Amino acid sequence: MTDALITGKARTLRALHDRSVLVLPNAWDPASAALVARAGAAAVATTSGGVAWSLGRPDGEMLTRAEMMAAVRRIAAAVDVPVTADVEGGYGLTPQEVAATVRATIESGAVGVNIEDSGAADGTLLPVEEQMQRIQAARKAAASAGVPEFVINVRTDVYLLQIGEPAGRLDAVLARVAGYAEAGADCLFVPGLLNLDTLGVLTAASPLPVNAMAGPGGPTVAELTAVGVRRISVGTAIAQAAYGVAERAARELLEAGTYHTLDQAVSYPELNALCTPAPR
Repeated sequence: MTDALITGKARTLRALHDRSVLVLPNAWDPASAALVARAGAAAVATTSGGVAWSLGRPDGEMLTRAEMMAAVRRIAAAVDVPVTADVEGGYGLTPQEVAATVRATIESGAVGVNIEDSGAADGTLLPVEEQMQRIQAARKAAASAGVPEFVINVRTDVYLLQIGEPAGRLDAVLARVAGYAEAGADCLFVPGLLNLDTLGVLTAASPLPVNAMAGPGGPTVAELTAVGVRRISVGTAIAQAAYGVAERAARELLEAGTYHTLDQAVSYPELNALCTPAPR
């Protein structure tokens, strides 16, 4: 992918955050990415869990940087829209390792990342100052690679991991986002938080646009947008649904000898055409 194409996609992804809301269905391989783009997504986000499962590994940074970047490269090559990559904790705790991951992400054709602040092996969060150093390293790495518009979506797992007392979690997130914004992050991702009242307070106070992770049983896109959420993704949910179809179809075939689960399958010619390498 040419430098001009990468920088253009980075500018496009950054500009998409100026909309009222950016909805990012998550993909895990080239075919799922192509289908997400065909459905109308303005950008594609990867899911580390989906990528890991497709390679027979559990989620949680059980892939190496090289393995994840190979998957990101294949996904980015399959679509014309910008791709933002879930790089988990950055494949290393040090700022230098995070910088290497950002450089590899850009080389793979993606123009944004999610990076977590829960890289500690004991399930606690990294100190704010350490995560700030990692964000600063990511920002500098993108600039030195010639992609200063690269989008850094910093994920905090205060709610996902239920860190601290419930009453203090919002203040903990706000303390973190202040530092993360200062360090050069572009968005704040808070998985595990879907209470609309709390999200409304957070979006009003956050110096960064807020990304929520939606899913079955949670608020709709319209409800999240109404309380100020600016970016919405679904994590591993689409991959889980696809694997659920695989199991249900197999059970139906084996137990009933019928095929109704397959009624809504994408046609063979359509899927095959989506996977045809496009000239670059």
